[in-house]
Amino acid sequence: MILHTFTLTLGSTRPIHGSAHELRGFFATKFNEYAELHHHNADKFIYSYPLVQYKMIGNVPTVIGINDGAEILKKIFDDYQEIRLGENIYQIVERGISLKDEEFGISEKIRSYEFATPWLALNQENYRRYYTLKGTPERDEFIRKILIGNLISMSKSLGYEVPGQIKCDAQVQFRKDRLKDVSVMVFTGKFQANFLIPDLLGIGKSVSRGFGAVRQLKGTTG
Repeated sequence: MILHTFTLTLGSTRPIHGSAHELRGFFATKFNEYAELHHHNADKFIYSYPLVQYKMIGNVPTVIGINDGAEILKKIFDDYQEIRLGENIYQIVERGISLKDEEFGISEKIRSYEFATPWLALNQENYRRYYTLKGTPERDEFIRKILIGNLISMSKSLGYEVPGQIKCDAQVQFRKDRLKDVSVMVFTGKFQANFLIPDLLGIGKSVSRGFGAVRQLKGTTG
């Protein structure tokens, strides 16, 4: 399957400090007429894979649009001269744009990825189950199943029917993070899968707010 992606990076006259959640808030407020930018429709949350995702990658505000989301970003990417993140306002003096057609889906080869931003893998129920598991092998197997589930769920939302078995492995470590002032468990590290994922697309929960962005490691293409 081919995904059309539009990646936007923003530069200011001074270093930008803020969160992906704040970046999402700016675009959602500024361009409220586009449901894809804030993932709500008539005050109801849209439960599908976000077609516009917000990340802070090395303190660089990054917005990625996929398919219809890419078309919306094309329309509005330069319709503002400044952004507000929290209490700070930044003049935008540089916009980086990348428009690509990228492969997505089952691969004949195993690909290696790293999490460029923490992976929010577990909902509350799975969070409790993870903690009850004894020993590394059981936890590793549990995480492997969650990862496969994330890729299948992502595929369904994007209209891709997975034609075979997804195989994966993961080497991740967990730590505490915060999401909207709530403490959550996130994972960092690497994973391998027979699956092609365009760089910086998110997997797992809250990907529109910057969680779970993946980056393919060099030497695993082909």
